Amino acid sequence: MQTKNHSTLIALAGLLMVLAGTQLNTFAADGHWVTTWGCAPQLTEPGNLPTPPLANSTLRQFVRTTIGGKQVRVRLSNAYGTNSVTINAAHLALSAGTGSAGSGEINSTTDRALTFRGVPGTVIPPGQVAYSDAVAFDLPAITNVAVSIYFGNISATTINGHPGSRTTSFIVASNVVSAANLPTASKTAHWYLITGIEVLADSSSKAVVALGDSITDGRGSTTDGNDRWPDALAKRLITNAPTAGVAVVNMGIGGNGIFGGLGPSAIKRFDRDVLNQSGARYFILFEGVNDIGSGSSTMTTATNLITAYADFANKAHGRNLRAYGATITPFGGSGYYTTLHEQERQMVNAWFRTNNIYDALIDFDAAVRDPVTLTNLSSPYDSGDHLHLSPAGYRAMAAAMDLNLFTP
Repeated sequence: MQTKNHSTLIALAGLLMVLAGTQLNTFAADGHWVTTWGCAPQLTEPGNLPTPPLANSTLRQFVRTTIGGKQVRVRLSNAYGTNSVTINAAHLALSAGTGSAGSGEINSTTDRALTFRGVPGTVIPPGQVAYSDAVAFDLPAITNVAVSIYFGNISATTINGHPGSRTTSFIVASNVVSAANLPTASKTAHWYLITGIEVLADSSSKAVVALGDSITDGRGSTTDGNDRWPDALAKRLITNAPTAGVAVVNMGIGGNGIFGGLGPSAIKRFDRDVLNQSGARYFILFEGVNDIGSGSSTMTTATNLITAYADFANKAHGRNLRAYGATITPFGGSGYYTTLHEQERQMVNAWFRTNNIYDALIDFDAAVRDPVTLTNLSSPYDSGDHLHLSPAGYRAMAAAMDLNLFTP
């Protein structure tokens, strides 16, 4: 049970987090913060809520970071919650063994307690974001990290989350943030509250932010396999000396659209999910298929998409980000396909290939389409629904990118 003083300190820490706001992005004087892993938050739908509920329970979540570092902080979001979230304790550790695919094993020698303005927990008010204090942590590049949180009060129905984690998380109805493994835990393939891990990096380290929908989020990839196209890109960047300091931040949301769809639309989340990512230098836009696939019987959707695409590039340039536009991949044979929708896809892709607003083209369409039936995905790259790609298809997408785009 918490003491009254402990509860007061947690509440005070939460208030300080609100007052500090985004200024925490720049508190390090001898380097700068770079997001090494991130996900886009949304209000968790009823069917994706955690079971059992998170109140008075430990939630252990695994993520795959990209660049490494020696100082780390964790970003937690209650952006869509309607009640305050009380965090009593939070720990960070490297995965061990099978990690997220097994019993949630961690390397106990790496386990570190997180603090929030010097105390072990915090209260995150509705609509707010909290950063942990920086902690000394030896984080290798391309590694699985566990974030374990012991909650106090948290709503059972309005929770900030990311349903398409494609990574197993673990829930135990007690405080087990430091346990080496969680063999009796309930399991769920969703993330809750965590939205970023950042490393204190030198001035040459940067991040590339991928804004997208379920194809970027990784539908069709392997649960706990980390084989989405941004994962494959991160591996290429890390093993290429000139780009070894470039992180990859996956801001895909399943079912998302530029103007609507699941979660906050791209036009509503662009500033937060792209421009305000710590250390962002490059921006990849790969979104619009859901707008086209669910659009009307006119060409208005394509026209509106092009207007929004141009606006995104201009906003990115205003914040000194390089903007790269990606063509929309084929969806012939899927429920989205009609002759009109294909015409809209071709119109959008023709614009990406010829415009002078984006700094470069990434031609995903050319990389994964069937060489004969150009409206379809190549068979080895098709996950089976003729819209989302297989792990091989995601590797082909990453391989299609010129790594020179991510050099200074």
